[in-house]
Amino acid sequence: MKDKVVFITGARGGLGTFITQHFLDAGATVIGASRRISKNDFPHRSFHALPVNFTKSSEVNTVFGSVVAQFGRLDALIHILGGFAGGQTVDDTDDATWEQMRDLNLTSAFYVLRAAIPHLRKSGNGRIVAIGSLAAAEAHANLGAYVTFKSALATLVKTVALEHKDAGLTANIVLPGTMDTPANRKAMPSADFSKWLQPKDVADLVLWLAGEHAGHVSGAAIPIDGPA
Repeated sequence: MKDKVVFITGARGGLGTFITQHFLDAGATVIGASRRISKNDFPHRSFHALPVNFTKSSEVNTVFGSVVAQFGRLDALIHILGGFAGGQTVDDTDDATWEQMRDLNLTSAFYVLRAAIPHLRKSGNGRIVAIGSLAAAEAHANLGAYVTFKSALATLVKTVALEHKDAGLTANIVLPGTMDTPANRKAMPSADFSKWLQPKDVADLVLWLAGEHAGHVSGAAIPIDGPA
């Protein structure tokens, strides 16, 4: 990833921290963006922090314009940003939950992709890797809003892959199972953590998909889970 400029959304989260560090270790210039983030989160000379509200289209457009103006190019977009809510049947899901899941898991991705793609096309071998959810590969009771918009995210990414293959731009989505993060351990303290997926394994896959050797992989939804 040496000399590559990589934009990572949700860079400060549980998985985002692993992925951001992976790209820094691989030699990339990383623009890490989250609602709250600072340079101190990743004390590395190639890390640049950008606080962004990705649910605001005008803010997203401005951010990508400023990134390309500063760094001269954009080679990869890693879209990690998302959110989870569950425990309600469809008929019990309130407007606020539905809108939150829509905005965090789909609308924000649309804004980011729309703003980033013109710059990624100019790279000649641009890469898009999004993080979805293995749970959203099929319907689940009491997770209606979450799985609906995560499933739609996968379709959106596959569509981008079809629309921009002429430019050598690839777009893929990774579908992780339950990951061993502090937030998940706190939410499910009685679970068997040994069965959970390690974030490092997801970060390894994302880094490979963003690299030069993955140019033949596009439009894929790739499941990855922990030990059986």
